[in-house]
Amino acid sequence: MEHNTKIIAVTGKGGVGKTSLSAAIVRLLVEQYPDKRILAIDADPAIGLATALGVEVDETLDDIRKRVASDVTEKLRDTQDILAEAKFRLIDAMKEKNGFGFIAIGRPEAAGCYCAVNTYLREVISMLAGDFDYVVIDGEAGIEQINRRVMEKVTHLLLISDQSKKGTGVLEVIMKVADELVMYDKVGAVINRATRPDLAPEKVAGAEVLAVIGPDDNQTQNDILGDSVFALPEDSALLLGAKTVITKMGL
Repeated sequence: MEHNTKIIAVTGKGGVGKTSLSAAIVRLLVEQYPDKRILAIDADPAIGLATALGVEVDETLDDIRKRVASDVTEKLRDTQDILAEAKFRLIDAMKEKNGFGFIAIGRPEAAGCYCAVNTYLREVISMLAGDFDYVVIDGEAGIEQINRRVMEKVTHLLLISDQSKKGTGVLEVIMKVADELVMYDKVGAVINRATRPDLAPEKVAGAEVLAVIGPDDNQTQNDILGDSVFALPEDSALLLGAKTVITKMGL
């Protein structure tokens, strides 16, 4: 990973708007830095980021992992060869649209553990990061990927919650584990879908609350229609909140 690559990992409880905020950050980075290389990684098996960014996914990271694994016994025996082959196929499969590249982790066909694809995702982040100026990772809900050190090297850790105690409680757990297992330069929190902004805390899990984003009718409409974040008006609450996050985190 090159020193100047900025890797933003978006984490938090499910249902708090992580994916929408990740997409908003990607849009704003694309608009702000048209000359920069930006990569969006959908690390949530639900593949919601693709819809939020208006991307159609033909091949996921798990598809590529399985194809490389099936070839490995015949052609490739060295680990570095395997990773080099995976990187080549990833770049070939990567969607490039609206000024950013896109990769989805996918959903393994077999029920149960995501260990293999999560381990693969960690290698992919490490491999590809140096080719991009910004990498935005929409993480799966909860703590699993941090616990498995999938995001062990990020520059910016962004914690998302609603105003519920359950939501902020998840962030407490994430921060506790992240402090032990993740190397990050900056951390910040966002209170999203805040129905009572006056009750929003200044800090959550020891991290400064960078933005408090209220309900956004434009984003609700987007979700209903399945429109991408690029359809949002510039004055939407989600985009204004994301802009504050980008500014305060020095992105």
